[in-house]
Amino acid sequence: MQLRVCETSYLGLIPYAEAHELQQCLVDKRKADEIEDRFLQLEHPHVITLGRAADRANILADEEMRARFGVELFETGRGGDVTYHGPGQLVGYPIIKLAPDRCDVRKYVRDLEEVLIRTAADFGVKAERIDGLTGIWVGDEKLAAIGVRISRWVTMHGFAFNVTTDLDYFKLIIPCGIRDHGVTSLNKLVGEDVDVRTVAENVNRHFGEVFNREMKTLQ
Repeated sequence: MQLRVCETSYLGLIPYAEAHELQQCLVDKRKADEIEDRFLQLEHPHVITLGRAADRANILADEEMRARFGVELFETGRGGDVTYHGPGQLVGYPIIKLAPDRCDVRKYVRDLEEVLIRTAADFGVKAERIDGLTGIWVGDEKLAAIGVRISRWVTMHGFAFNVTTDLDYFKLIIPCGIRDHGVTSLNKLVGEDVDVRTVAENVNRHFGEVFNREMKTLQ
C-alpha cells in the first residue's frame, strides 16, 4: 500500500499568534485538498494559552507578573485547559486529514501519545499514559501535553514536549487544571541537555511510523 505523504518542517522560535495564523491557513488549504498533510514543529516564546474549556482560575500570574516574566496570554480553540509554552519545548502541529480511515478522535490522541512515548524511549526514558488524562507521563509528572482541534476531520494544534524547558514557568499556572501532578522535562530525566532539533527528527520518524505517512522534509 502506498503511504500518504506528510510534508514536515522545523520552524524554530515562532510567536504563538503567528504560528496560529499559519496553522489556520494550512488547515483551510488541507480541507480543500490544495496541499498534502503537513506537520509543523517549532518552539514558542513564553506564552500561556487557554483552551476552550479553560478555567481562568488556573492562571496564577496576574497581568503585572506576566509582564515581568515576559509571558503573553493567548486564547485558542484547542481542547483542554491552561498550558504554557516556551523556549526549549518542542511543539508539534500536525495538520493532517484523518478521513477516510482514521476518523476517531480518541485514537488520534492515543496515536500522538504513542509517537511521543517512542520518542522518549529513544533517550532512555520510559514514559506512559495515565488513565483518564491526556499526554505522556513519567511517574506522576507530565513530560508532554496534548490539546487538539479537529474540523471536518482535519487536525489542528497538537502537542508540547518538554525538552530543555525552564520548568519554573509552570509555576505561573495550574497546568491543565491538574493540581496533584507535576511536570518534568527530557533533560531533567536524562541528566543532560538534549538538542530540541534532534528530538524533532526522532518525532518525525515515529510520526511516520504510527500514522503510516511518508515524511517529506520541506526546505
